[in-house]
Amino acid sequence: MKIAIIGVGYVGLVSGACFAELGADVYCVDVDERKIAQLREGVMPIYEARLQPMVKRNVEASRLHFETDLSLVLPLVEIVFIAVGTPPDQDGSADLSHVLEVARTIGKSMDSYKLIVCKSTVPVGTSRKVKAAIREELDKRGFGDVEFDVASNPEFLKEGNAVEDFMKPDRVVVGVESDRAKELLTYLYKPMQLNNFRVLFMDIPSAEMTKYAANAMLATRISFMNDIANLCEYVGADVNMVRRGIGSDSRIGSKFLYPGCGYGGSCFPKDVKALIQTARDNGYEMRVLNAVEDVNARQKKLLFEKFDRYYNHDVKGRKVAIWGLSFKPGTDDMREATSLVLIQQLLEAGCEVSVYDPIAMDEAKRRIGDKVRYANDLYDAVIDADALFHVTEWKEFRMPSWEVVKRSMNNPLLIDGRNVYDLPDSFGFTYMGIGI
Repeated sequence: MKIAIIGVGYVGLVSGACFAELGADVYCVDVDERKIAQLREGVMPIYEARLQPMVKRNVEASRLHFETDLSLVLPLVEIVFIAVGTPPDQDGSADLSHVLEVARTIGKSMDSYKLIVCKSTVPVGTSRKVKAAIREELDKRGFGDVEFDVASNPEFLKEGNAVEDFMKPDRVVVGVESDRAKELLTYLYKPMQLNNFRVLFMDIPSAEMTKYAANAMLATRISFMNDIANLCEYVGADVNMVRRGIGSDSRIGSKFLYPGCGYGGSCFPKDVKALIQTARDNGYEMRVLNAVEDVNARQKKLLFEKFDRYYNHDVKGRKVAIWGLSFKPGTDDMREATSLVLIQQLLEAGCEVSVYDPIAMDEAKRRIGDKVRYANDLYDAVIDADALFHVTEWKEFRMPSWEVVKRSMNNPLLIDGRNVYDLPDSFGFTYMGIGI
C-alpha cells in the first residue's frame, strides 16, 4: 500500500517510519526544506528511542521517502494522513490553520479517489471542515465529481515510547463514514494486529472526541493525586501509602496516580485547554477540567515554594542544581516542562542555576540561552549547591553516589519533585518530596 503523511513532526515521522517498517510505501511530506534535507541525510529532528535506525533502515530499503511537494506525491498514493501541528491559539482552542491549508492543497491537486485521514489532534468537527475545504478546491477546478473520503485516526503515542506504542497499540481508534474507508484502514492496520485486532471503528465526531477525552482523563488523575498529595502534607499523611491504598482498588487501578511537580509536554496541557474551549464554544463549562488546569499550574510552582520556605525567603544569591529538564524521561521535549517554570522562579529570585539533563541540554540552550550554567554531568551540576532539585526522573538519576553529591554541595538539601528517593537519615540529606 502506498500512503502519504503530511507533516514530519513527532507524530508524522514516527507514523511514517512505523508504517514503512510494516511494508508500506510511505512518502513523508513537509514544506520545511531544511528538515526534509536533514532527514534524507539521516539527521533526526526529534529524539525518540529506536526511531533513527528504523528511519535509516527503511530509507535504504526504498520504502520511506521524504519530499516537499505534495502535488507530486498525491498521484502515487491511496491514503493521505494529515499530521501537522495544531498549536493552541490565544483562547486555548486548537489552531487549525495548518490542517486546513493541507486540505486546500490536496483539493488543488487531487484528480482521483483518495482517503484523507486526520491524525493531528483536532477538535470535534474538524474532519467536516477538512472535507469542505477539499470539496471547495475541487469545485473551483471543475473536478467536483472526484470522490474522496475523510476519516479520523487520532494518535496515542507516548513520547519516549512512541515506536513501541505504534507497533503494539492498546487500541487504534478510527472514525469513518463509508465502507470503503473502513476497508482501506482495516487493510492498513491488520499487519500489526494479526493475533488481536484492536481497531475500534466509530463515527468521526466520536473518534475526534476520544483523543481529547483520553488525555483529559489522564491529566485529571495526575492533578487529583497532586491535590491529595498537597493535602497529605497538611494533615501528616504519606501520599505513597495513600496511592498504594487506592490503586489496589480494581475500579481505580495504579496508573497515573503518582504525585509530582506537574505535567507538561505537547499533549496534556494543549488538549485540556482545547477541550475546555470546545465546550465554551458550545455553551458548556468544563468545571472539572478548569480545576485540573489550576491544580497543575499551582503544582509547577511548588518546588520553588519549598525551597523558599526552607531558607525563610532568603534565597537571593544561592546556588541551586536541577537534575532533569525535559517534561518527562525518554525525550528532549521541553514544551510546558516544569523545569522552565522553576528556572524562571529561581532566576527572578536572584539564584545561580546549574542544570543537567541526559538528552535535553541542546533544547534547553535554545530555550533558555546563557541564563543558567550547563553542567557536564549530574555531579558537576551540584558543585557548591545550596539545594538540588530533582525534576525529571531519568534512570541515571536513580542511584547516584550520594556521598559524592553531599560532599560536593554547600548544603545537602534535596527537593524531589518525583518522589523517587527514599534516603536513610544516615545519608545526611534534608529531603523534601511531594505529599510526604
